[in-house]
Amino acid sequence: MHIVLAPNSFKNSLPADEVAKALKEGLLASGLYCTLKTCPVGDGGDGTGALLRKYFNTENITRQVFDPLGRLVNAVAGITTDKQTAIIELADASGLRLLKPEEYNPLLANTTGTGMLMKAALDKKVSTIVLCIGGSATVDGGSGILRELGVVFRDDNDLEITDLPKDLIRLKTIDLSGLDQRIFHTGIIILCDVKNKLLGDKGAARNFAPQKGASEEEVLYLENCLIKMKEAVAKATGKDMNDITHGGASGGVAAGLWAVCGAKPVDGIDYFLQQIRFEKVIRQADLIITGEGALDAQTLDGKAPLGVALAAIKNNIPVYAVAGKIEESARKQLSKYFDRLICINDSKASQKEALKDTKINLKSTAEKIGRSLLHGFIND
Repeated sequence: MHIVLAPNSFKNSLPADEVAKALKEGLLASGLYCTLKTCPVGDGGDGTGALLRKYFNTENITRQVFDPLGRLVNAVAGITTDKQTAIIELADASGLRLLKPEEYNPLLANTTGTGMLMKAALDKKVSTIVLCIGGSATVDGGSGILRELGVVFRDDNDLEITDLPKDLIRLKTIDLSGLDQRIFHTGIIILCDVKNKLLGDKGAARNFAPQKGASEEEVLYLENCLIKMKEAVAKATGKDMNDITHGGASGGVAAGLWAVCGAKPVDGIDYFLQQIRFEKVIRQADLIITGEGALDAQTLDGKAPLGVALAAIKNNIPVYAVAGKIEESARKQLSKYFDRLICINDSKASQKEALKDTKINLKSTAEKIGRSLLHGFIND
């Protein structure tokens, strides 16, 4: 058999390349005679940029930038060998992983540091910036990035608003006269792992802000801040930030950069698989194994395992999915795309135990898969 291992990361536990490595070790230990190809994937979520930098062997430039709360951190932009493309991971500068849980505060956290990385890429005269935006600590509509690029946010008294996103509640107008014009000669491709719009029940504030530390009251406050920004941006550009699919990704970064800078939000996994020529990778495969931390309704909204499954189906290749958790209410729908759904954890294990044992359980699960393939059966 020839098996391709194409997992996403297991959130809060293992990056995608480590997941692939664990699966490989388990299959090799099973006694199954097979050849293996590891091909970890990303959909725009945290870790996607690091994967793309590895795939393209980029020159990595390090810059000191602001973290979500304004402290200096080192972050990387990857420049491809032809010097034409910069690969930037928003989470490196503006990610939740840079904060301790007690520091989560989406009223104060902003994306200024990511804007600093984008300016560093512009200084390198690239023609395209690929921005992977998963894992943000922010719900600022991209206002931090835009301010760093030269946009000025003003209140009723024409005074500049500096505390982002908290003071967007006072926003009246935005001034684009100082916007770095190089941005209009640079294609910005935004890799998104969700399809949520900017506003509403499934929007950037109501759906994602609680994960970033917002109380119910703060969620409503942030929603109103984003409404204010939408109105001001519409006056300045004629574009409605709530018009686009993916606009709610990364706290509204996709919507803000689309409306002001002409950025192009895309399905992250589709773009990723095209760039690494995934269909060529799987051409000789007899089986593909993918997976991520949780397989649920969101998986069906365009997460990495679904993209892998669709490629497998197109090429008539069986595909298995492994996960730390499988949402029972979504199992029937998931089964339309995956030949097998396999939970790596004991149902009695606590979440803390499951996260700690992810690597061990991945290897054990892969070994069981290998043995079952050897004997011609598998237990879910």
